[in-house]
Amino acid sequence: MAESKGTIIQRYEKNPILTKLDVPYPVETVHNAGVTKYNGQYIMLFRSHLRNGRSIVGMAASDDGVHFRVKPEPFLTPAKEGPFAAYEEYGVEDPRICAMGDNYLITYSAYSRYGVRVALAQTRDFERVERISLITQTDHRNVVIFPEKVGGRYARLDRPHSEISPWSIWISYSPDLIHWGDSKVLIKPLSYHWDEMKVGPGAPPFKTAKGWLNIFHGVFRTMDGAVYRLGAALHDLQDPSTLLGVADEWILQPEDLWEVSGYVHNVVFCCGAVPEDDGTIKIYWGGADSVMCVGTAQIEDLVGLCLSNPRPAL
Repeated sequence: MAESKGTIIQRYEKNPILTKLDVPYPVETVHNAGVTKYNGQYIMLFRSHLRNGRSIVGMAASDDGVHFRVKPEPFLTPAKEGPFAAYEEYGVEDPRICAMGDNYLITYSAYSRYGVRVALAQTRDFERVERISLITQTDHRNVVIFPEKVGGRYARLDRPHSEISPWSIWISYSPDLIHWGDSKVLIKPLSYHWDEMKVGPGAPPFKTAKGWLNIFHGVFRTMDGAVYRLGAALHDLQDPSTLLGVADEWILQPEDLWEVSGYVHNVVFCCGAVPEDDGTIKIYWGGADSVMCVGTAQIEDLVGLCLSNPRPAL
């Protein structure tokens, strides 16, 4: 991989790694994918727009985290009956995968005439998927679950919408993954900064020696529209509601053609990252809401950026 100027993430030189041409059924985009490891393989759950403009979730697998093969059928499509059907009418989007023991928790956005809610599903084998619950009210997105309990409870980051305050990252807790509360705002957009319009969780947080590393997205409004970039924050291991540092600089911005131009131009958007045993991390992002890309970074570098050059969290 060759490092791009101005970023600590090394882009894969053959990006994009997945496009609509790799999908064996009709879709118009491939983007915003959750990624995890299962049975020695990398599993990618990606969002795709259909030609009616609504979204489904497909699945791809890889031995090396770069070369993916798409399964012949979608992994998750809107429910047609039962309690989820009314809230998934307009599509299912932006999955995140949290490995919790032998179980894999999947959070995704459910769109309908009633707004957007976040749903929770689970799988043990990526063959069968079970919907568990709708875990937010309307106007929440980007729920990522911590892979370990904190103080005996599950913890998550999310991003509620608000017209009063810029959209911010919150933390909440649950005894059972269904009922959530004790919510607290953690990271707000910073005025006249690369993330001044809104911030939101990206990949599920992962544990490092110095804290939980949270890769999030931030948005800046320009005269030509919004620009989506990636940032990093470090949370205390024992109390993730305590921020040890929010990196002042972004870690990735749209640069390549397929990030600058596409379905939604000037977007890099992360829903998945896989830490490796050698101290690196594979970071996956959607480019311009059209294709999937990957890059690598040193975990130590990301942690160092949060601690050595932080900006105010609130």
